[in-house]
Amino acid sequence: MLIDDFNHIVDHWIAQLDQYSFDQLCSKPSPNKWSLGQLYLHLLADTNYYIGQIEICVLSNDNAGGEAAPQARVMLLNNDFPDEILEGSPNNALIPQPGSKEQLRKDLVKLRSDMNNMADRVSWSSYKGKAKHPGLDYLNADEWLQLAEMHFRHHLRQKRRIDEFLKKG
Repeated sequence: MLIDDFNHIVDHWIAQLDQYSFDQLCSKPSPNKWSLGQLYLHLLADTNYYIGQIEICVLSNDNAGGEAAPQARVMLLNNDFPDEILEGSPNNALIPQPGSKEQLRKDLVKLRSDMNNMADRVSWSSYKGKAKHPGLDYLNADEWLQLAEMHFRHHLRQKRRIDEFLKKG
């Protein structure tokens, strides 16, 4: 079930927080790369956006005939992002450092709860609308949830690279 997979990956990210000091969470491999803390904030921001898109899908049948882009269909079918470093939005450079490790944990727990509440709404909604993703075109509620889980897993690769940097000290 999609929500179970989502909960599992978010719980993994929450548990991983325990192995870092706040200074480590804010350490950047280079000036133009994210710290782990910034990566956590990116995941929180994007997933909150996805939750808003799911809400759009469950409130109407708008764009029900819209199609996902071909690359989106491949990603969803493979249940994974391509194994490559993807260029994100230019706004990604504006992600601040986190306020505290405790705030990251609290925000992740709230995010998990919010997504579970939204998954409940999806299960009883009679609407089958779609919302437009900036690069993947039209996705339905289940596809937005799947994308959220995939996005967390995709960033495990980046997390491993930052972990290697932190080990080198």
